[in-house]
Order: sequence, then C-alpha cells, then structure tokens
Amino acid sequence: MSYPPARYLGEIGEVSVRLRRASHPAELPSVSGGGAHCLATGASTGGEFGIYRWDMGPSPSGPDAHFHKTISESFFILSGTVRLYGGDAWVDDSPGDFLFVPEGGVHAFRNESGQPASMHLLFALGATREDYFETVADPARREAMNDEQRAEFFLRHDTHWL
Repeated sequence: MSYPPARYLGEIGEVSVRLRRASHPAELPSVSGGGAHCLATGASTGGEFGIYRWDMGPSPSGPDAHFHKTISESFFILSGTVRLYGGDAWVDDSPGDFLFVPEGGVHAFRNESGQPASMHLLFALGATREDYFETVADPARREAMNDEQRAEFFLRHDTHWL
C-alpha cells in the first residue's frame, strides 16, 4: 500500500500542532462521575478521525450492542477494567488492551467493575460525534425526544441498535 497523495504542498513545514493538556476538564461531564474529553474531533482533523477519552465512574454504565455503517471504532483501555463486547462475547479488558471494530461490527462497552475506568475511543473516518455524545449525556435532551425523533437521531448518527 502506498501513501495517499500529498495534502500539504509547502516546502518548509509550518507551526500548526495543537496541544491539549491532561488537566483540561472534560467537555461533556457525566453525572455518573466520568465524562468525555474531545481530544481531536472530526471537525478539527478535517474528517480524518475523531479521538475521545471516555472516563467512567464506578457506577455501571455503557451502551447496548450496536453497529455503525460508515465509521470504524477502536477502543484502547487506559485504566480500570472495561467490558468490551465484540458481537459474540463480553471480555473484561485491562490497561493496554485494544479492540478494533470495522464498519458493521457489532460492539458495546460497559464498566461493571465498581471502580472508575478510562479508555480512548477512535472513530475513523472522523464523523462529528459531539452532538451525539452531548445528547446521550444529557437526560433532559434524551427524554425530550419522542420515538420518531429518537429513531431519526440515532440514524443521523449512524448508530444502529440490535
């Protein structure tokens, strides 16, 4: 496989990096003691990828089994124990474990350990997931949707529940 065509056509490079300190607060705090940190959004990477740090409190949390048609999703466990579902079994994963889910792959995750846990989520191509995360993290926004609006919301965000 070869490299893609050049996207930067300058001759000397440029100062264009972005640094986000670990101490930066979560953009989407969770009532369960965790939150989502938007490390690099699809918008900020020109649609290449989106990466988020997902911190979970000790209370059980996480989505049910689902799949995406347009994006892959990867999980890298940073701390604690996260149960990852790969379509046929739940597996307790520890720091350093990595799971790649291609488009169409059934998956889910949960923290059922009773202890905080943290992981990186990587979406490629870089769909804009912020509205999705903001809505699912806000009980008032979720409850304000009727069944038709909820179905449209998940379809718009390429989340297909089983």
